[in-house]
Amino acid sequence: MRVETLAASLGVSKGGFYWHFKDRQALLEEMLDSWEQAGTEDVIARVESDTPNPRAKLQQLFELSPTADFDVELALRDWARRDGEVAARLQRVDDRRMAFLRSLFGQFCADENDVEARSMLAYSLLIGSYFIAVQHAGRSRSQVLQLAVDRLLDESWS
Repeated sequence: MRVETLAASLGVSKGGFYWHFKDRQALLEEMLDSWEQAGTEDVIARVESDTPNPRAKLQQLFELSPTADFDVELALRDWARRDGEVAARLQRVDDRRMAFLRSLFGQFCADENDVEARSMLAYSLLIGSYFIAVQHAGRSRSQVLQLAVDRLLDESWS
């Protein structure tokens, strides 16, 4: 999007835009920084601050997930398919999020393969479940998601 078009859609002059941002790239960087901070670092800090129990942290992470802006998440993932810099940022964010999940699952799963599998399943569930439109035979979406979370956190599931 051009600066002129963006400024007009925001109801500011082109000069007003440049008062806030050096250029279009600075705006894009600020958007990505804000997304990364709010959707990753702030969430991790919140989950880390509440309880020392890794299963409770994972449960809280899933409870927080409906508050995420999945329209933005989807738009950024789509944007990353066409922009190498955004793709690199997305990979960094995904790596950070997966590292956090691995650290939590690693506290109660001894097997590295189990940690990796549960982390990938959890991340796929956190990111992907909101893009799937399906009915669950008499269960609500939240009930099915909780069933999945319960399986991921189950001590006997290995």
